[in-house]
Amino acid sequence: MKIENLMRISLVCLLLASSCRAGDPVPKPWPLQFHAVVYTDNIGSEGTKAITDLYYDWVNGRNYNIVQKQLREKTWDLEWNNGTSFYFDLEQKTCRRMTFPVGVLRPNFLQDAQYVGVQTLDTFTCNVWEKVDFITYYEDVETQRPVGWLFYTGMFQHVITFEEGAVLSDPFWQAPSYCFTEEAEESDLILQNNGQVPLRRWLKGLSI
Repeated sequence: MKIENLMRISLVCLLLASSCRAGDPVPKPWPLQFHAVVYTDNIGSEGTKAITDLYYDWVNGRNYNIVQKQLREKTWDLEWNNGTSFYFDLEQKTCRRMTFPVGVLRPNFLQDAQYVGVQTLDTFTCNVWEKVDFITYYEDVETQRPVGWLFYTGMFQHVITFEEGAVLSDPFWQAPSYCFTEEAEESDLILQNNGQVPLRRWLKGLSI
């Protein structure tokens, strides 16, 4: 009788293991805090190239994109979980305040994405997921680190470095004083013709 029970238990375990293996891979949620250096190829718009320092800080409800365009200006895109964003240029001392109905992208934003299979990106073997009208997301099969993502607009971002737990110190999260003057532009609309437009829609649209 004991042997029969053990056999039944073993069979159940094997069936459960087989079921788990048969299911689609699940994307790893983003770390609560990280720093990534991202290469952007804006193939769907102006063709602009850029290097972005992305600081994601879900713990404190904030996200930062420091964007250096190829042979052009550097811009700072500071986003808060209350829906307020500042887009500014330290050299030109210009700033635009923007308001969105939602805040920063949640760590598990891919939980309802559709798995589309295994593909190779930048020599890495990746599991790939899609969120309709937003993004195709590539994750390294071995490490589960993000390798890149392609926005529906054609902007492709490739992850160069990815540091879990890296945090930008608090003073750097303060927008310049001229962002709070009457001269600073304020709008509910997204800035046009810049490399961060798809990123804004993605971060804002998927944070609900």
